Amino acid sequence: MFDLVTVIGVIGAAIILFGFFMNQTHRWRDTDRVYDVTNFIGGVLMTAYAFLIGSMPFAVLNVVWAFISLRDLLSKK
Repeated sequence: MFDLVTVIGVIGAAIILFGFFMNQTHRWRDTDRVYDVTNFIGGVLMTAYAFLIGSMPFAVLNVVWAFISLRDLLSKK
């Protein structure tokens, strides 16, 4: 059916899209901790996926995505 690499990519993308959906429908704000957690987890999974498929531009994008989400998460009290 699906290999593990594809599953990692699909789950990562779904998590990021879920956070985007929740933000766009005003259920979560971009200042909410859950929004940053969701983006961080999705970004880490998408980074792993990018490395596994050998896509360096996609890896860089998602490393930055995860890093910014982590920074925002750690800066919140």
